[in-house]
Amino acid sequence: MQVRDIMTQATITESPQDSLRSAAERMWRQQTGSLLVADAGNLIGIITERDLLRAVALGADPDKTTVDDAMTAEVYTVPPDMPLQDAAREMATRWIRHLPVVDDGKLLGVVSMRDVTGVFGAMRTGPVRVEHEFDQLVRERRLARIEHGDLD
Repeated sequence: MQVRDIMTQATITESPQDSLRSAAERMWRQQTGSLLVADAGNLIGIITERDLLRAVALGADPDKTTVDDAMTAEVYTVPPDMPLQDAAREMATRWIRHLPVVDDGKLLGVVSMRDVTGVFGAMRTGPVRVEHEFDQLVRERRLARIEHGDLD
């Protein structure tokens, strides 16, 4: 199994100049833990939940601090044909949960730790069966609840 087999569409910021609040709101609406930051179609960074938490914990004003002030600019990426097990190993070694998939400089998607654990869980033999599509259904239900104001 390769990265391309489980990658999902990446959520991208509108602009590196978006506020941290705007980025957090977009992550919440999209139910994602990261936003890829692109400029003229080129990947220039990633901002994750951890980046947002760190910035706010260190005193950043979410309305005045921009994404490019808090993002990780040196992004580790993988090609779509990388074996999934190798990508999972890289994620664990680097302590990252979101891995952009890039081919010839073009951003194709992203693989999250949630994607990886879902697939590896489905590979387990025995009575437990996890469907990758199930994760998408859960995400869609969560998005529907948010859109209708049914917040926990």
